[in-house]
Amino acid sequence: MSADTKTIAFVVFPGLTPLDLVGPLQVLGMLEYLRPEEYRVAVVAERIEAYETDAVLKIVPSHTFADVPAPDVVVVPGGATPAFRAMTDETLLGYLREASAHAEITASVCSGSLLLGAAGLMKGRRATTHWTAFELLPEFGIIPVRQRWVEDGPMLTAAGVSAGIDMGLHLVSRLAGDEIARMAQFGTEYDPEPPLGPLDWSSAPREFFAPAAVSWVTDGLAERPELRDRLVAWL
Repeated sequence: MSADTKTIAFVVFPGLTPLDLVGPLQVLGMLEYLRPEEYRVAVVAERIEAYETDAVLKIVPSHTFADVPAPDVVVVPGGATPAFRAMTDETLLGYLREASAHAEITASVCSGSLLLGAAGLMKGRRATTHWTAFELLPEFGIIPVRQRWVEDGPMLTAAGVSAGIDMGLHLVSRLAGDEIARMAQFGTEYDPEPPLGPLDWSSAPREFFAPAAVSWVTDGLAERPELRDRLVAWL
């Protein structure tokens, strides 16, 4: 690995949503496969140990935050209650601030954009997140945009969960060009054909998910009642 090799760091915290992480990781990992002298991928956390997720799956990072203090690209996943709980983790927030200060691109998936907002990195930026948490973006000074992914200077945010794959392909194109991005798309055989067709957002089950969104905030931010109450007011 040369001194010019760019590092893409994927951040792990307890309880994250696996596809938020693994979707773009699989896509951006193609950069390391196709151009190993130019890119390397790292999965980073405070400690190297098995971290619970919100699925029946644990994730073990490859490096600690201290091992990768200044990545060229940092990608932050999201989640439900644990993502809001992570907003109280000063070690994590400190790493996001430090990594973003050095990174060419700071990206997020789902409620990862809210974590970036909690770290003070998104004020005045356009961004998106999972549709159930979309109304919370302005609390962090974020300009909400309903798109699959949103790019604002060095900040790149994706909507919910599977949107991280689309964002990952866009990021490959930005870093290495359309030809490599197409290779990554073929490599992952990403050609979605959902059996029920595309989503009709006018019929989104908002009433079903609304109580869950409130519980994510209230349970996750139990130790930060002021922030908890401000966020709940948006829901």
